[in-house]
Amino acid sequence: MSKSHNIFSQWCCYGVCGLFCIATSIPAMAQKMVYLEHCETLNFDKKRLPDAQILRGNVRFRHEDALMFCDSAYFYEATNSFDAFGHVRFEQGDTLQGFGDVLYYDGNTQLARLRHNVRLIHKHTVLNTDSLNYDRPRNLAYYLAGGTIQDDVNLLSSVWGEYGPATYRALFRKTVHLQNESFTLDADTLIYNTQTNVAQLVSPTEIVYEGETTILSSNGWYNTETEQSMLLDSSLIIHGNGKTLTGDTIFYDKHIGVGNVYGHMVLNDTVQKMSLCGNYGIVYEKEQGGFATDSAYMLDWSQPNKSYIHADTLFTEQVPYQHLILLPRDSVLQDSAWVITQYDSQYVDSTYRRVRAFFHVRAYSNDYQVVCDSMVYIGLDSTATMYHEPVCWSDDNQISADTIFIYLRNGTIDYVHGVGSALGVKQEGEEEFDQLSGKEMKAFIRDGELKEVQVSGNAETVFYPRNDDSTYVGVNKSQSSYVNLYLENNHIHHVRFTTTTTGTLYPLDQIKPEETRLVGFFWAVQERPANPQDIFNRPERTVRPIQKSISATDDENEEEKKPRKTSKPNNRYKK
Repeated sequence: MSKSHNIFSQWCCYGVCGLFCIATSIPAMAQKMVYLEHCETLNFDKKRLPDAQILRGNVRFRHEDALMFCDSAYFYEATNSFDAFGHVRFEQGDTLQGFGDVLYYDGNTQLARLRHNVRLIHKHTVLNTDSLNYDRPRNLAYYLAGGTIQDDVNLLSSVWGEYGPATYRALFRKTVHLQNESFTLDADTLIYNTQTNVAQLVSPTEIVYEGETTILSSNGWYNTETEQSMLLDSSLIIHGNGKTLTGDTIFYDKHIGVGNVYGHMVLNDTVQKMSLCGNYGIVYEKEQGGFATDSAYMLDWSQPNKSYIHADTLFTEQVPYQHLILLPRDSVLQDSAWVITQYDSQYVDSTYRRVRAFFHVRAYSNDYQVVCDSMVYIGLDSTATMYHEPVCWSDDNQISADTIFIYLRNGTIDYVHGVGSALGVKQEGEEEFDQLSGKEMKAFIRDGELKEVQVSGNAETVFYPRNDDSTYVGVNKSQSSYVNLYLENNHIHHVRFTTTTTGTLYPLDQIKPEETRLVGFFWAVQERPANPQDIFNRPERTVRPIQKSISATDDENEEEKKPRKTSKPNNRYKK
């Protein structure tokens, strides 16, 4: 190469390179041409690179609003492209920068291909990969052989990915992994916005809070900064305490621990072995409870005989044990009172379950069935309290009262306590009913069978004793302050009365039909749930006879409540 040519080359590199490109280009295409703005040396090698200008030293190109820098380059002016090497830097506007070891740029397609140690920076977002293509017209960068995108909140990696600086939208495919300070996310495909930090869940996705919560979803979105999400298509939330939550749509706030569920809600407690279900509900993680409504029901599967409870609204929660201490009001403790002041230190972190069911309560189990208006279950003493015209059935027995308490032991009924206008009924024939009534009634159940019934306070009975051939002896009516009834194989074995008992055995043909019914008698078998699905039906409530309610707290002779005479077992009371 001649000396004069070297002088001309250096002159071009020091300021006339742009004019040289303009002079050799078509004016109509000037705005799309790649311009060489600076280099320290410009050479040609017609044998090895006949179509290239060989540039070295602080090389700078400009194409429209983009600047590209490198240590050296091959500039193919005829094809409006170049290959850049060493400390490559790409700048577009004041928000996008790209770095790498090599850059292949085509000015016609405006495709920039960065290779080796590639880093693309857009505001607070950094993309790292070994091979990146940036399509300028589409303003889209993508990698095909592994890369990461990091913002102020998350680090995401995948085999394939693309990022749009204008929309802040990133699309990841194949082995997608998101690392957050609090959790990790794994999926096959994920859409992520680096400005809002919201991840769009478009494939089976697992979000894991180590030791706390796992979220499984295939559709929805998750805000990785606020930890709020919308989870669709029966997503599943699994908690470390054994609870799981699923539903058609879940609006979940992990930070405050609240989930709103719409459609087919199921809250499972694998420790207590209970499920809360409905078409709408809210779950509160800190209170370890929630509520369900719209076809709401609770399933207790802790025992072989599952129990189903339905109500308009069902609440469940964990309640801490509380401590009562005596608060003195003067030196001699006169007019002092017990007050709740703190949680009992003996039961630190100990709780019991409370379930509340409101309006149109219906319950079914193989052992018992219940209908009432509202009910509260306290796990502290395993007691269920039923209010407003409650009725309880077991086998062929019906018990009703103003209020009914059911005491459970090991998940099964231990005894039933009816308070106020208590009534027990058992159908013996088509029109024949054994009946007991009083202020209070306790029915004791063993191994699923009614074994004993205690009636106290204005106790009245109507029985249909039978002969050995099962024919009726007559109708036995009695009044007493206290009655104990003992059963075997669900049939009366013997009865105990007090000494003041009055009673008469009437032949069947000498008593009027209306006289065979106690004052408060009613038979509500049509209300009785026949199976688990029947708890959702709402038959009309049986009209109870109008009568003055017999309170269990009325004054009475306590001595008369004690049984003083026991009748001998009599075959007349057996079938």
